[in-house]
Amino acid sequence: MITGPQMRAARALIGIDQKALAELSGLSVPTIQRMEASTGNVRGVVDSLTKVVEALEGAGVELISEGASSAGRGRGVRLKVPVPKP
Repeated sequence: MITGPQMRAARALIGIDQKALAELSGLSVPTIQRMEASTGNVRGVVDSLTKVVEALEGAGVELISEGASSAGRGRGVRLKVPVPKP
């Protein structure tokens, strides 16, 4: 659904801190911190994950899944697999 690094990047794109995301999503700051500390997919209560995703999307973030194309318009970033150096 969403990864910790993806959450941090999404916050950076819209210029908000963890406290602001907590307020937008109706969750606590420690919950946001715990979610963002995840190295892979964020695990937690589905309702909490849904609130974060809805808050980010409502603020203008398009979350792109692995291998999916973006249907939206506007600027953004996407993490790619690094190419090994010879």
